[in-house]
Amino acid sequence: MDISNIWNLFYLHRQKRLLIIGLLLILVSQLGQAQSTMRYRRVHLEGYDDKVMHYGFLFAAPMTKFNIRYSDAYVSQDSSYQLFSPRKTGFRVGFVANVNLTEHFDFRMTPSVSLYGRSVEYRYPNTKVARTELRESTWVDLPLLVKYKSQRRHNTRMYVIGGISLGIEANVRRGETTGASRLLTKNTDLSVEYGVGLEQFFEYFKFAPELRFSHGLVNVLESQQVSGQNSGIRRLNTHTVSLYLNFE
Repeated sequence: MDISNIWNLFYLHRQKRLLIIGLLLILVSQLGQAQSTMRYRRVHLEGYDDKVMHYGFLFAAPMTKFNIRYSDAYVSQDSSYQLFSPRKTGFRVGFVANVNLTEHFDFRMTPSVSLYGRSVEYRYPNTKVARTELRESTWVDLPLLVKYKSQRRHNTRMYVIGGISLGIEANVRRGETTGASRLLTKNTDLSVEYGVGLEQFFEYFKFAPELRFSHGLVNVLESQQVSGQNSGIRRLNTHTVSLYLNFE
């Protein structure tokens, strides 16, 4: 009799157990669908790379200085015991023109106008006063760059960039040897540039913060400046680190 009651017990609740198992399966299925929906991210500007040309604008904060190479006169003739170029922050604004070459390579031009100053400071023994030779100027920068971009992941993509840039000083003051700025430098500069950036796609535009480094290739010190007050300097090269904010 006891065994019969046990089998009856299992038989009476079998339908309820099947119902509960069915409900659990439905719940698990719904949770799986909800998770897959939550993982879905809307892809913005899906056809962005199908266009050959893209245009935009940029803002940048350059930190720039001179890289100084000393002459033999720095030890034998120059009375200053410390000669260096401090970093100075400027401002840059410009345009972006990007040509899509292949799936991963672009040709990029970012003509811009830069406002900044570079200086050389002289410190002498037995005095706390430093003499500063400041060169403030406005430059037109014409970079020609090649960009290698990674595979796009949803709305994000990394890239590296490199090339050369021609700089032309806009506010030229020829022959000025007196006044606030007695440091004479050339009015043109050629530099190599490279950097890394992150592209973030939004619904209507692409935003790309970028860190770029620039190293001058030519000596920008005027030849007549290697004697007299700047006899300790043999060569001046520009060096700039810039944070770019690109909008396309």
